[in-house]
Amino acid sequence: MSKRNSSVERVKAVLENLDIPIQVQELPHSTRTAVEAAEAVKSSVGQIVKSLVFKTPAGQPVLILTSGSNQVDEKYAGNLLGEKISFADAEYVRTQTGFAIGGVSPYGLKKEIPIYIDRDLLQYKLVWAAAGSSHAVFSISPQDLVGTTQGEVISVHP
Repeated sequence: MSKRNSSVERVKAVLENLDIPIQVQELPHSTRTAVEAAEAVKSSVGQIVKSLVFKTPAGQPVLILTSGSNQVDEKYAGNLLGEKISFADAEYVRTQTGFAIGGVSPYGLKKEIPIYIDRDLLQYKLVWAAAGSSHAVFSISPQDLVGTTQGEVISVHP
């Protein structure tokens, strides 16, 4: 089994244990970027959940789930979290999450990582998130995303 498939299977296993129906869709086209994902699932870019991994000066990971139409203001978000954060490189992301950039899912993470959720996602009925690869996604209500990840809702920019 390839790493991509095992990552997707790991996400599917976690999603199956939630008390909400979620279907992972494996798509022929890449969903690595928010624009690609929106085109693939026929949604607005704002409905795409970008899973961005940051690290603290102490080397601790932080996962911010932001709307595809937003950029995370690192200084602003860091102030909200109480410490500086910086965007993580691809090797760090894979090591900390078990996923490659473009496929980082909020479910099936390699270890427990604090999760913060962009409040702008809450305006949508459904949002789309990565399911372990750049070709696998699932839709979920933002309220279920918050509840099942136990993520803290924040603003990602002033």
